[in-house]
Amino acid sequence: MNTKRTLLKTVAAAAFASLAMGSALAADITGAGATFPFPIYAKWAEAYKKETGIGLNYQSIGSSGGLRQIRAKTVAFGASDAPVAGDVLEKDGMVQFPAIIGGTVPVFNVDGFAQGEMRITGPVLAEMFMGTVSKWNDPKIAALNPGKTLPDQVITVVHRADGSGTTFNWTDYLSAVSKPWADSVGKGAAVKWPAATSVGGKGNEGVAANVTRIKGSVGYVEYAYAKKNNIPYMSLQNKDGKFVRPDDKTFAAAAAGVDWFSVPGMGVSMVNAAGADAWPVSTASFILMYKNPEDKAQSAEVLKFFDWAFKNGQKMALELDYVPLPDKLTADIRSKVWSQIAK
Repeated sequence: MNTKRTLLKTVAAAAFASLAMGSALAADITGAGATFPFPIYAKWAEAYKKETGIGLNYQSIGSSGGLRQIRAKTVAFGASDAPVAGDVLEKDGMVQFPAIIGGTVPVFNVDGFAQGEMRITGPVLAEMFMGTVSKWNDPKIAALNPGKTLPDQVITVVHRADGSGTTFNWTDYLSAVSKPWADSVGKGAAVKWPAATSVGGKGNEGVAANVTRIKGSVGYVEYAYAKKNNIPYMSLQNKDGKFVRPDDKTFAAAAAGVDWFSVPGMGVSMVNAAGADAWPVSTASFILMYKNPEDKAQSAEVLKFFDWAFKNGQKMALELDYVPLPDKLTADIRSKVWSQIAK
């Protein structure tokens, strides 16, 4: 009889443990989207789990994938570097807010240049991506880099193969600085790449890998990927005519004058911002959530996670050369945006 009781207690304890484990798993936050902020979300998630026991299951699949997932309601939040227009947010019943600021950088694979030593302007960069400047020793590139030896080598353009907010911001920038690009290609999460010699890569990870692999290539990635993989990046001429290098300070300089609530959904473009120190391809990465979520508990966990990140994640962001949002802005997000989400 005692053996039977012991067995029943063991089974009951195992069942309870199983339920507890299921509850813990259920509490884990689900999100999907932009690869641009993935390095910082991963770092925040690791620290948050240590502190709270709650994990983050974030699928780094690109901004277009994130929009599909949140609209399919398979995740609690979507992430996109291409902000969703205010009227579309209204139609979808969603809110949108920035979570982090960073920068997209032109990366390349040509020998003989120290990090940030190669100089380029927006119009010449647009011609490289269009294929009208098709060799590294083109006079337009040479004129910007006097005294440097440039190879008689074809430029291979590496671009995103998936729908991407990084592509949206990159093509938004090229459209702002080059009328030929704006007229013939334009901006979007996916565009028809015109250069004859080009190759696609999935995610920032795929572009970084291809640029590392292909001699004579040029591409664009979020700065953390260039830094992590030690890929050479270019100095870029900004709107004030200054050649600047990417880092948290030049990203912050671009964000300094942004009026976040000037457009519905806070979807402000930061490309080609004025300022002597501003990095020209700076951007925010945005979070999308439903105003009336089906799983309110999961939605509440998402807000707890980002609330914690806004309060505790600044140092981690700066270590990866992202720019954390100012306290005043996060306070406004809590009062003006999160207040719209049903609890």
